[in-house]
Amino acid sequence: MNTYFITGISTEVGKTIASAIVTEALEADYWKPVQAGELDHSDTHKVKYLVSNDISQYHDNSYALHTPMSPHAAAEIDDVKITVPSIKRPKTSNNLVVEGAGGLLVPLNDTATIIDLIQPKDKVIIVSRHYLGSINHTLLTVEALKNRNLTIAGIIFSGEEHPTTEAIITKMANVPIIGRIDEEPYFDERVISEYASLFKEKLNAL
Repeated sequence: MNTYFITGISTEVGKTIASAIVTEALEADYWKPVQAGELDHSDTHKVKYLVSNDISQYHDNSYALHTPMSPHAAAEIDDVKITVPSIKRPKTSNNLVVEGAGGLLVPLNDTATIIDLIQPKDKVIIVSRHYLGSINHTLLTVEALKNRNLTIAGIIFSGEEHPTTEAIITKMANVPIIGRIDEEPYFDERVISEYASLFKEKLNAL
């Protein structure tokens, strides 16, 4: 069993769509350790809606917080304390896709951040979306993972193509490029399935 940890260079860069594609391509289980806000339309709900295979299972959040804020702040509002040891991975014999929250250094509490949830054997997939500053954020994400000796499986580019940005990231990051998710008019089961077919070979080779 392999675990694929999906992280982004920031918030709203396409992690959930990428997670759905990886889940579909590998017929993996899906788990979002910490959900903050949108509990009735959570990332788990979205991935379950987008994935069409009958094998994937969807595991409960360790923390389901009511306010759409950084986990540490949302937890404070809910009067709970997030601790890393309490975030226990679901037991499964299947591959597992884990979706982080925001970027690697999003706080869980006063001392821990999302990167502390990544385990040495995890294959980390970075979702990078072009905006002013995204080169810096992508390379900082790569650097943070390398500094912890964590395994970077590759980068998925998301959104409108920006060739010069993607070219310099590819050159300087020196990690595999899994593919790109275009700025589609919508995402449904069919679109996710098409991307899953495109990415499947590279994902299986990680």
